[in-house]
Amino acid sequence: MGYGSQRPVRTPLLSAFTKIKCLQFTQEHKDWTVEHWKKVMWHDESRFQLHHADGRVRIWRKQHESMHPTCMNTTLQAGGGSAMVWCMFSWHDLGPLIHVEQRLNSTTYLSIVADQVHPIMLMAYPNGDGFFQQDNAPCHGAHIVQEWFQEREGDFTLLRWHPQSPDLNPIEHLWDEVKRAIRQLVPQPSSLTELDSAIHQAWCQVPRITFQHLVESMPRRTDTVLKAKGDPTKH
Repeated sequence: MGYGSQRPVRTPLLSAFTKIKCLQFTQEHKDWTVEHWKKVMWHDESRFQLHHADGRVRIWRKQHESMHPTCMNTTLQAGGGSAMVWCMFSWHDLGPLIHVEQRLNSTTYLSIVADQVHPIMLMAYPNGDGFFQQDNAPCHGAHIVQEWFQEREGDFTLLRWHPQSPDLNPIEHLWDEVKRAIRQLVPQPSSLTELDSAIHQAWCQVPRITFQHLVESMPRRTDTVLKAKGDPTKH
């Protein structure tokens, strides 16, 4: 009958409020061309597990073989450790990859913005016509962070990003590229030091054409989200 065993597509849980905010954002930027999106600097942080189990493994076994060593997938508590990294990119180039201890709080985020984001934005967009994408994470809305941005108003513009928006945020695809490259390593990283090194190496090896195509896809993404009325899309 044409049916097959498939894994369900993973999508974010979107509330009615989230869909409204998403549609508002895409309506405001539906006329942006690729040239507009080339002036945006995206950023995000992501956590990498040392021993990652993505739940995609399947095995064939007999009913009584569930506890046979060859039919088990061993795990480690908390994945054996993890590394949190922060990065940014634009159509022009990949930015630095920064190791973040524990969670990204307002103090750490402010130091990254002041030491990394600000000089890079001034260099990439000397006319002050660049946009720095920022979502609603708690550390982004902290008073000390907002005050810092207000004092430097005119150097660049904040692009207020709506919550739960992996369909629109192209940096999600870059994280996929990095994680895919690490999964293909032989042997796999066996320590956090090796994992950190592998993440940085994979990030630096992302082809320029890859992240430029992601930026160039933004008009199509916004159009797709509008047609879906805020619901998840194939992006």
